[in-house]
This record gives sequence, structure tokens and C-alpha cells, in this order.
Amino acid sequence: MELLDGKKLSNDIQEEIALEVQKMKERGEKVPHLAAIIVGSDGASLTYVNAKVNACKRVGFESSEYRMSSNTSELELLAKIEELNNNDDIDGFIVQLPLPPQINTQKVLLAVSPDKDVDGFHPTNFGKMSLDMTSFIPATPFGILEMLERYNIPTKGKHTCVIGRSYIVGRPMSILMGRQGFPGNSTVTLTHEFTKNITQITSQADIIIIAVGIPNFLKAEMVKDDAVVIDVGITRVPDESKPKGYRITGDVDFENVSKKASYITPVPGGVGPMTIAMLLKNTLLARETHRTREKELKS
Repeated sequence: MELLDGKKLSNDIQEEIALEVQKMKERGEKVPHLAAIIVGSDGASLTYVNAKVNACKRVGFESSEYRMSSNTSELELLAKIEELNNNDDIDGFIVQLPLPPQINTQKVLLAVSPDKDVDGFHPTNFGKMSLDMTSFIPATPFGILEMLERYNIPTKGKHTCVIGRSYIVGRPMSILMGRQGFPGNSTVTLTHEFTKNITQITSQADIIIIAVGIPNFLKAEMVKDDAVVIDVGITRVPDESKPKGYRITGDVDFENVSKKASYITPVPGGVGPMTIAMLLKNTLLARETHRTREKELKS
């Protein structure tokens, strides 16, 4: 069994991005600028946004953070999004989820300009991704692809089982693993927590990617020997023996599944760090796209 070390890979990718940014500075070019809007004071969201801001500093990006109260109206948030859409200094931005109940999440995601949608959630980007066109790929699936590629894990002709159908991870992952190219060219089965006889499906899979948010959902008896297991889940489970009163647990029974898997991601330290790295990579791609457009307009 080999651990898929997302923390090390993320650091490697960030070092590569930092070198690109340094070259941009030496050429006198504007460096990428990533912004984040956060509504409310959800602890996990604040931690995540802070991690993104710190990552921007490490690679030399400019970053901006816009905090809005939990009482913010939908109109106020849409106005802020429109402001960032029209701000030429900002290359990409995210609206941190989840949003308060008074705000329609789909309406918000639709309001973000596809050219600045570095989260890859806008239907325009999702549609282009589905057609194998150049687009922003959602950061977590993008990170999983990068992990498979850098560890040189074969995917062609393999059976991939995706557990979870969210538009953030499960659905895009099922499309990407079936696309032409590497990673891809696998036969994909999309399942979820209500799939009947799910063990029959998972036990035949060469690659399992799980994102259901149910701690220890995937058991050892559901996995065949030498399977590749990628755990996207991250849940705080109460644990009085820990200083913070909880422990972080994934969707996989790691202790037992790791004894059968050929490759497996730890939680934490697996997919999570890759998500931030690929958000930075999307922002770098956005800056390059905007720079090309600026040159075309001047010529």
C-alpha cells in the first residue's frame, strides 16, 4: 500500500506556480489576483478561506477577501459579485459555500462570470468540461486528476466507481474519468448512498472515488484487493480524547481498507491540500487567458 500524499504534491505544485509568478514579475507583467467572498462566520469556511489567502501569499499572488454578514441579502451579494466581475484587476474569485438560507446558491453561482469562475461551478464551464473543451475544472476533481497523473496510476480500461453525485465532486469526477486521455478512458459507474447492492459494484472497481460525507462509509469488504481508493470526505467526529474535542474522519474506514488498497489517500493530508493547489492553478490559467485577451485588444 502506498499513501497518495496530497500535502507533498500540493507543495510541489505551489512551488511550480511560484516560479511562474516570479517569471511574470521579471517580465514586468501583472501577477494573478484571486478574491474570495465569504458570507457569515462559519468556522470551517473561515478556516478554508484563510488557507487560500495564505497559499496566495506563498506563491506570490495578490489576494482580496470580502467578508459579508450572515444577514446579507441576496441582492447585496449579487451586487458584490457584479462588482468583482467588472473589476479588471481581479482574475478570478470564489464565493465560499455554504451560503445562508436567504440566498439562492444557484442564482449566485450563475452570477459569477465564467471567465472568473475559478471554482469551475458555472454551467458554462461545466458544459465545456463535459465536451472536453478548455474550461475551469472544479478544483477538487482537478486535484484528483493531478494526483492520479503524478503518481502515474493507470486509468485506461479500468473500472472507476464514483460514490457521491454532487456537482462539486461526484458528477464532474464521473465525467472526467470517462473522458478521452489520461487520466481518463475508464469505465465509470456513478453511485451514491442510496444505490442498491452498492458493495457488489464497489467490490468490482479498480478505482474508487468517494465523496458522500458519511464517516467510514466505505468498508474493507466493499473493496477488492489492490484497488485505488481516493477519499474526498472530511467530517468532524466528536472525540473527547482530542484537545479540540473532535477528530477529522474521511468517508473511508482507513485502518481496514488501507490493508487491501494499492494506493489510498489519507484524511487529512490527501485530497484537501490538492483542492487549494488547483484553485491557484485555475487562477494562474485565468490570468494567462486575460493577458492573451488584453494583447489581442491592443493589436
